Formats: sequence, structure tokens, C-alpha cells
Amino acid sequence: MNTVRDRSIAKIQTTLVKQQEVAEIASARKRKLLLRRLSMFFVFAVVVSYFMISSYIHQTTTLDAKMVQKGQLDKELADLQKKQRILKEDIIKLNDDDYIAKLARKEYFFSDNNEVIFTIPEENQSKN
Repeated sequence: MNTVRDRSIAKIQTTLVKQQEVAEIASARKRKLLLRRLSMFFVFAVVVSYFMISSYIHQTTTLDAKMVQKGQLDKELADLQKKQRILKEDIIKLNDDDYIAKLARKEYFFSDNNEVIFTIPEENQSKN
């Protein structure tokens, strides 16, 4: 009683049915191409985004390293400018004969006429 009968239904072969089948096939093909294009675009967008982000991170780390190096070089430049200023002052002083005479008497114990030099040991030398 509950027998299932297998019936084959024949399709009507009219031009309208053929046009609809062609339209369905074209629609399926368009949908498939759209999905392919969207997936390729997504893959391309992911690859480009990866390269952009990695480039940004690399540039940021390089910039940070350069900023640290710049700070160190600025400090070194300030020290060198200070040293240069001191050396220029020494050059000016060394062109003065009175300064040279005073320096020679102090460092090398040269004496002027009728002058006696006494050396007094410093506190640091007496402790050692």
C-alpha cells in the first residue's frame, strides 16, 4: 500500500523553458565568478595589508632606534661644543705672556727674580 512509485517526469521542451534554463545557468556562472573575484580580492587585500603593517612596524622600530641614537649624539655634540669652547679659551690664554709665566711658575716650579718657591703637600697626598 505504501509503495513508492518511481515516476519520471518529462520536461516540456519549449523555448521559454530553454531560455529559463540558460538564464539559470548564466546566473549560476555569474555567481560563481563573483565569488571567485571576491575571494581573490580578499586574498589580495590580506596580502597588501600584511605588507603594509609589517612595513609600518619595521619603520616604527627603526625610527625609535634612530631617535635614541640622535639623543646620544646630541649629548655628545653638547660635550664636544663645551670642550671646544674651553680649548678656544685656552688658546686665547696661551697667547698671553703673563698667563704663560704664571702657568710655568705653577706647574713647573719656575721662579721669577728674587722669588722662592715652597711646595706644600696636598691633603690627598698626605693621606696616601
